[in-house]
Amino acid sequence: MLELHCHTTCSDGTLTPEELVQVAIAAGVKAMAITDHDTLAGCERAIAAAGTQLEIVPGVELSTVHRGRSLHILGYYPDCSKLEPALQDRIAGRRYRAQAMADKLAELGFPITLPEMPGDTAPGRPHVAQALVEAGYVTHPQEAFTRWLGEGGPAYVAYDSFSAIDGIRLLLACGAVPVWAHPYLFRGGTVATVLPELVAAGLMGVEVYHPNHSPSDERKLEELCDRYDLLITGGSDYHGPATDKTKTGVALNGLQVPLSLLPPLKAAAAKLKMAAIA
Repeated sequence: MLELHCHTTCSDGTLTPEELVQVAIAAGVKAMAITDHDTLAGCERAIAAAGTQLEIVPGVELSTVHRGRSLHILGYYPDCSKLEPALQDRIAGRRYRAQAMADKLAELGFPITLPEMPGDTAPGRPHVAQALVEAGYVTHPQEAFTRWLGEGGPAYVAYDSFSAIDGIRLLLACGAVPVWAHPYLFRGGTVATVLPELVAAGLMGVEVYHPNHSPSDERKLEELCDRYDLLITGGSDYHGPATDKTKTGVALNGLQVPLSLLPPLKAAAAKLKMAAIA
C-alpha cells in the first residue's frame, strides 16, 4: 500500500526517519513519502534506512497562507538542491514563531523552555505544546492547544506571510509536484471556490484520501480532480503512535491507499524535470 503524507522528528512527528521506515515496513507499506513541515531533512535518512525494502518518495509539506488562513501544500520529488535554500527561510520563520509563542506564554505567566533542535529541524506548535506539558502547566498537549495555542488563542502566532500561490510556484520551480493537503481542513473558503484559484497558480493534485475526509468528501474531491485533470493522492498524515488528540489517530497504512496512485505522480514529476531541462 501507499503512504504519501508522513512526518518525522525532523518536524512534528514522534518517530525518527529510521524508526518510521521500520514501522512502515512492518505495516506492509510499499512506498512512503516523507513530508515534514518546511524541511527535507528526513528524506535522505529515510532513503538510507529503507534500502531495497521500502520505496521512499522525497517530499515536503509547505506551510502557506491563502485568504488569510493556513493552507498546506505538499510537494513531491523536488530538486533538493534548489528547494533547500528556500526552505532555510521557512525554518528560520518557524523558529521565530515558536519563540514568539514562548514569549507570549511567559507574559501570560507560563514560561517554558523550548526543546533543543538541530538546524534543519522545523519546530511547530506541537513542540510548544509538549514544552507546556513538561513544565507541568497541562497534562495533555491538546489542552495546550485549547487554552493557548489554537488559532486565535492568547499565545497563538500566525505563520509568516507566505502565500499558497507563491508556495505552488516555488515547488514547480524546484521540479516538485504541488498537491493541496487535506482540503477540507481549510477554513478560508469552500473547496469548490478555492481550488480554481490554486489550479490557476499551477496546482497539480489534491490529497483526496485523508483521515479527516469523510467518504462524501472523498467523492466530491474525486469529481473535482476529474474536472480539473488533477492527480489524486492520499495518506494517513502520520505523526507517530497516536498518543494525543492533536494527531489523526490513524495507524500507518490505515487508509489502505492504493499503490496505483504512485505511477501518475512519478510521471508528473518526470514531466516537470524534462520541462526544466528543455
